[in-house]
Amino acid sequence: MSRVILSPQHPLSAGLTGDSRLVRAYRGERSDTTPVWFMRQAGRSLPEYRDLRVGTRMLDACLDPGMASEITLQPVRRHKVDAGIFFSDIVVPLKLVGVDVEIQPGRGPVFSKGYADAAGVAELTSIDPARLDAASGPITEAVQRTVAELNVTAPSGISTGSTSSATGSTSGSAASTRSTPLIGFAGAPFTLAAYLAEGGPSKDHLAARTLMHADPGAWSALMEWTAELTGRFLRTQVLAGASAAQLFDSWAGALSLADYETHVAPASAKALAHVHDLSYEVADASGTTETRPVPVVHFGVGTGELLGAMHGIGVDTVGVDYRVPLDVAAHRVGADVPLQGNLDPALLAAPWPVLEAAVRDVLARGKAAPAHVFNLGHGVPPETDPTVLTRVVELVHEAGA
Repeated sequence: MSRVILSPQHPLSAGLTGDSRLVRAYRGERSDTTPVWFMRQAGRSLPEYRDLRVGTRMLDACLDPGMASEITLQPVRRHKVDAGIFFSDIVVPLKLVGVDVEIQPGRGPVFSKGYADAAGVAELTSIDPARLDAASGPITEAVQRTVAELNVTAPSGISTGSTSSATGSTSGSAASTRSTPLIGFAGAPFTLAAYLAEGGPSKDHLAARTLMHADPGAWSALMEWTAELTGRFLRTQVLAGASAAQLFDSWAGALSLADYETHVAPASAKALAHVHDLSYEVADASGTTETRPVPVVHFGVGTGELLGAMHGIGVDTVGVDYRVPLDVAAHRVGADVPLQGNLDPALLAAPWPVLEAAVRDVLARGKAAPAHVFNLGHGVPPETDPTVLTRVVELVHEAGA
């Protein structure tokens, strides 16, 4: 596979994020403390988000570069997390290539029709995924705006939380520039296919699972198409400035291991191939140049039995939901694999002593992996008190040192 070197202005290439807590953890290295961010940290739990979104539909917000950037930045400012996660939705690339989809409040993505048979799949896959490249201007602009705002200048004597790749020492002896990394985000091919086959949300994803077995040819065509589309979407974000890429498989937990490995994993690997060739160069103190890949994370819901296979598609870090303890997950994926997760979001509403004990337990179990990025085992519930999230970040940084 030929390598594409990111531009010198990219935060990874420019030395702004390559030695951040987050990126180092994704490389399997531990730094001064455990990095932390939260899935769905940008959104409904924040009053500033709700104020900004008044009168704006979800997909319109995602495709407004200024609004998407501001929403991405809000939790970074408030909680002092170690990464921003790009504010978007998994159906945005579908919308951009002309698929009729809207997000209905309280329900989720709804399509004008389902694509659960060969005719429907043929209609859908007649759309060239390459159309996304010409339509992705709002995504590129939003990422670029966000990355520019994430750059900060740390005054003399203040630690930036990053370390020098040449010396391994913490920065801060002089004024320095760093950037909070931005994580690119895309839905995995199966999750997109599950919504498309059903025409909207489903509890059991029966339409997708039926198509998988009833018409393997149509299923393969659908998965290849969703892989190409979502892979291009993820690549766009990285090229625009994201320092890591996360593939999110919301509904893979509905699958058996055999079905995942046979009918889903190849498409997820194909989607990630759009990022795997992206690299950046760093020089050590002697001037020797090292080429490093852009770190890739894979997360799924209810995927405890699939963790090893999810790692096997070619990812650096595996995200773990709250159902599987991190030390158990480390055994399933291998002792050399960094992990991300996995506090139960329900605990965010528990009394602080209960929540504190749970956070410390996750940190302790995360030591079974070579590196650990603290996160939730799914997204932030909309009713969460934002001050609790801020307090969790402070606790993770203190206890994870």
